[in-house]
Amino acid sequence: MEELAAAAGITVRTLRFYRERGLIPPPRREGRIAWYDDRHLSRLRTIAALLERGHTLNGIADLSTAFESGRDVSEVLGLVEPTEEEPVRLTPQELADYFAGEVTPENLTAALDLGYIATDGEEIVHISRRLLDVSAALVKEGVPLAAVLEAGRRVRTHADELAALFTDLLRAHTDEKDAARLRPLAKSVVEAELSMALDRRLRESSQG
Repeated sequence: MEELAAAAGITVRTLRFYRERGLIPPPRREGRIAWYDDRHLSRLRTIAALLERGHTLNGIADLSTAFESGRDVSEVLGLVEPTEEEPVRLTPQELADYFAGEVTPENLTAALDLGYIATDGEEIVHISRRLLDVSAALVKEGVPLAAVLEAGRRVRTHADELAALFTDLLRAHTDEKDAARLRPLAKSVVEAELSMALDRRLRESSQG
């Protein structure tokens, strides 16, 4: 416990308090020895980052309770039917391997705030394999994970507006039951417009 507290930059008393509140999982025990690992240290760093962002311990405890409950993970992540996205379960080490050197407490907090990830017991659940793979590819190309997450936040705003536009359009001119069947048409329009917009931007930048 003393070693874990020192690594996390907190006091043993604070660590005991977090344990009592259920903010970190119990250690693995062998006889009278309690073993803590990188999973506990990662959780403590995430708690520190959440506190710095203005979250209260009560709020963090509520999130922790939800994340630790398997039946609540889909609700926490916003995974409601219908969805075309495939959630991915990862160990903390597997997540670190995707984003070597970029899995910081700040980036974990940003991903939690976006709803990209949640924890389920000892595993991390990512909301979308496609988003995970694209994010990892961008980081490998040299784009900082923090910048990728900020771009994701901005894309989320525009995506919500586009979804509202097409949902209103379909509800105004089709039966409610047809909305799910027609959603591929909305996606095709967005993909085509984005493709043409990228063409324009890249052409403008090459000419400039």
